[in-house]
Amino acid sequence: MRNLISGLLSRLHKNDQQIFAEKKQVRQWIREMKKTLSEDAKNQEADAVFSKIEIFPEFKAAKTILLYWSTPDELPTHTTIKRWSMEKQIILPTVVGDDLILKHYLPNGTMRQGELGIWEPDIAEAYEGKVDLVIVPGVAFDSRKNRLGRGKGYYDRFFSENKNGMKIGVGFDFQLLTRTPSTKMDIKMDKIVTPSKII
Repeated sequence: MRNLISGLLSRLHKNDQQIFAEKKQVRQWIREMKKTLSEDAKNQEADAVFSKIEIFPEFKAAKTILLYWSTPDELPTHTTIKRWSMEKQIILPTVVGDDLILKHYLPNGTMRQGELGIWEPDIAEAYEGKVDLVIVPGVAFDSRKNRLGRGKGYYDRFFSENKNGMKIGVGFDFQLLTRTPSTKMDIKMDKIVTPSKII
């Protein structure tokens, strides 16, 4: 029995290693693909994605939306955040240790660079209210609504503790794959939106 259990654990460990290796390969491939996009192309794809989201009933009903302040290699959100903040309450995530802390985006407020160099609202108070809709970046997504992140698990931990609000994964068209490597720890999205697809 001991040998049987050891063999099973060994195979599980090997599978975990294989999934980790596959995730690393996908991240490298996506990183190279992103380098081929011009700023105009990025902005055009962002316009296509967010114009689709704006007609969802869930978006129209949402009062509070958790978004992300995009980095140069992500689907751009800055223009969308500024526009939506005139009608909706926009919340942005900040990284503190291993956790995502939410902060209220203020249209006339200032931003600062956080722990990972990502810009965030320059306010001390955390937002602890209800979130109606969450728009999530990712490295890759697939037709089963799996999301591959950067590997730190910030969003997966956040979603495991905050189960309310629709989760919409967004990205460029090439970030939607037939299959992404995933484990039971990876939280699925409710919808995936790219410039040409809605899943």
